[in-house]
Amino acid sequence: MAGETSVYLEVGRTWTFACALDWPGWCRRGRGPEAAIEELLRYVPRYAAVVGGGFQPGRIRVIGEVPGSATTDFGAPGAIGEWDRADLARKEATRLAGLLERLWTAFDRTVTTAPAALRTGPRGGGRDRDAIVEHVREAERSYGRKLGVRVPPRTPWPEQRAALAQAIRSGNSGGDWPARYLVRRIGWHVLDHAWEIEDRAEEWS
Repeated sequence: MAGETSVYLEVGRTWTFACALDWPGWCRRGRGPEAAIEELLRYVPRYAAVVGGGFQPGRIRVIGEVPGSATTDFGAPGAIGEWDRADLARKEATRLAGLLERLWTAFDRTVTTAPAALRTGPRGGGRDRDAIVEHVREAERSYGRKLGVRVPPRTPWPEQRAALAQAIRSGNSGGDWPARYLVRRIGWHVLDHAWEIEDRAEEWS
């Protein structure tokens, strides 16, 4: 994948997301396609610091667009493309699950080093650290059902993650979302909140 990265655009009325097909979590938004791609490229160093030296994005190749929805304009990528429904080979499924585990590690490391109280927004909004952690954990449990993975409430987080990773590695989906899309959606959610915590912790210090 070195030298070229396949990216698709999710185009809403307010926001456009540019998301890398093969690099879960590398997905950013902007006010239109050009702004979204520019923001995606701005995050290359931060994403590389998470996933390691194998990440060499090179040239961006836009493979297509999908229409956004209210979810897109709310600020989250929520569209499934035709490329997501293609068969996912076991080797690629294993690679994607491994990348997601790196994102989880990065999130945990960020949480460990961040203060409990984070700087709020200009209108006083924004969750503190522990509320973000709980939100991410519950969101992942909900996302798991879209893959056919049903994790009971209060399941320890390592067990919940292990169940999700195992399902992703199988390459098959027993739910409404293709495995390729699910790992990309979880990856975006994990990193977006990890970077939120980092940024708001730095502003507070």
